[in-house]
Amino acid sequence: MTEADVELVYRVFTEHHIGKPRDYILRCWEQNETGEQITLLGFYQRQFVGSLHLLTTSHYPHFVENGIPEINDFNVIPPFRKLGIGNALMEAVEAIAFEKYSIVGIGVGLYQSYGSAQRLYSKRGYVPDGRGLMYQQQPVIPGSMVCADDDLNLYFTKVKS
Repeated sequence: MTEADVELVYRVFTEHHIGKPRDYILRCWEQNETGEQITLLGFYQRQFVGSLHLLTTSHYPHFVENGIPEINDFNVIPPFRKLGIGNALMEAVEAIAFEKYSIVGIGVGLYQSYGSAQRLYSKRGYVPDGRGLMYQQQPVIPGSMVCADDDLNLYFTKVKS
């Protein structure tokens, strides 16, 4: 990702109702400049169609404590799903992660719109980290009530083969 990509990403995400504020996208580019994350952009027939990030320091405490980088905020524009773009982005980000780390992590939401991602991660060899359900990166206590929103996740890891 370069500074010139900020407006493109913002425009395409906005056109496809993927709620990413311009300030967030600008902050992503800035964090690429500082080395806090690596953002990969996907293109299909010269059109921007998706992105994901590799956070060198996760927001999930278990990953932080264990030095596990996190693949984060993975989006493929709906009309371009099922074309192998997500798989290609995952392949590229894993190659980058495994140059430096022996393990990489990812969190996934649990409601229906995350179904394709859940299946992709499983097919790519990701396994649950064994810590159970998390809400805002904290364990869900049995019997408690949480909201089924984007902050309800299960975290997975993949070990370099």
